[in-house]
This record gives sequence, structure tokens and C-alpha cells, in this order.
Amino acid sequence: MKRYCLAVDLKDNPELITQYDDWHKKENAWPAVTKSITDSGIHLMEIYRTGNRLFMIMETDDNFSFEHKATMDITNPKVQEWEQLMWEFQQPLPWAKSGEKWILMDKIFQL
Repeated sequence: MKRYCLAVDLKDNPELITQYDDWHKKENAWPAVTKSITDSGIHLMEIYRTGNRLFMIMETDDNFSFEHKATMDITNPKVQEWEQLMWEFQQPLPWAKSGEKWILMDKIFQL
């Protein structure tokens, strides 16, 4: 099992943040999107928010790769539709490279 932590920001707009939170309620999940997540080898995905900063925890099987997930996503129209919708709310972190959305975080401490 592998664990990854990622971050991205939301646009600093209370109305957009509320809408983003609503899209992520369990009852609003898109089945094709959640299926693509689990099909890629992700067993657990949690997203936390403070202000406009998002933090994601993913636990995956040992064969998971971001490259394979990206290839799967590019060929899935519903995932592409979801990503376009979410980009209306999200904005890249200041240090993100062009085209980067969620940025992998470095673990700096463990107890």
C-alpha cells in the first residue's frame, strides 16, 4: 500500500467554495468518476479543506502510478467533464508548473 498527499487551492471566493463543497458531498458523486478512481488502484481518497486550501490523502495499491491514472483519465469523457467543472473552482498553487493542478506534497515529519 502507498500513501500520497496532494494540495491545490480553490479560488478565494466564498460562494465558489460552498459550491465546491457541495459537489463533493457523497450524494453528488459521479459514478463514472468514482469508478475511474477505484479502477486506477486508489483504495481511499479523502479531501480536506481549510480556507481555500485543499489537501488530499490517497491510499493506493502497490501498482498505482500517476502516469497510468492520467492515461486512463484522458480517455474517459466523464472524468474530463468533471475535471473541467472542478477547474472552475480550483486554481494552481503559486509554485505549480504550467498545467499542474494537484501538487504532490513531501512528507517532512512522522511520529
